[in-house]
Amino acid sequence: MSDFGNSRWSDSSFAQEYRNRADGYIPERQNLIKIAQSVYKNLVKRSQPCRILDLGCGDGLMVEELLEVDNTIDATLVDGSPEMLKAAGSRLARFEKKHLVNASFQDLLTKDPLRNTYTFVLSSLAIHHLTISEKEALFDYVHRHLDPGGFFLIIDVVLSPTDDLEKWYLMLWHEWINTHAADANKASLLGVPQKYKDNPDNVPDPLQPQLEALERLGFKNVDCYYKYGIFAMFGGSKA
Repeated sequence: MSDFGNSRWSDSSFAQEYRNRADGYIPERQNLIKIAQSVYKNLVKRSQPCRILDLGCGDGLMVEELLEVDNTIDATLVDGSPEMLKAAGSRLARFEKKHLVNASFQDLLTKDPLRNTYTFVLSSLAIHHLTISEKEALFDYVHRHLDPGGFFLIIDVVLSPTDDLEKWYLMLWHEWINTHAADANKASLLGVPQKYKDNPDNVPDPLQPQLEALERLGFKNVDCYYKYGIFAMFGGSKA
């Protein structure tokens, strides 16, 4: 597993830039948020209070959107970047039930600083930094930390199964940036798809092996719930 401290995400200036411009280069971001809210409302079997865990929480946007659906949520946010956690704390300042944990995926798998179980675990645009074996180890970790009836939801980039599809998906992404990014940012953001492809920190895998890993580990209701090019939402529940 690559060391978080050696990745770009440990650089506070990079983390800040990502937050400032994310809406311009993450296709369907707002739609993905709405679907995540729907998963929570319709598929999560709640305990009181409902405990949620966000792995690679970034600036806390996903948790904030879930709190808009249910403000009784007890939220734990985990990220390896102190800069991201600081931003998450500021975003969620008006909510009382939040716990910020500075830990990388490596820390979770080797030290396990989390002692709770959770009703809903999510991860958005973070797991693609892990190899397939590391992804499976994290999936197993999540399964062990889920309550019965709990749900695991992943939003991430996935590797295209063929070269032709990859070219098309990256073209779709380029077109999204061209039509949605602010004019002041557009010139620099149009190169993001190629930078993503060439970035050694990124090790995306095809969707199918990840779905199979979830099923192998005992998750139920495993499926891809939404997909736009290389961006996919998938997951499963614990019996």
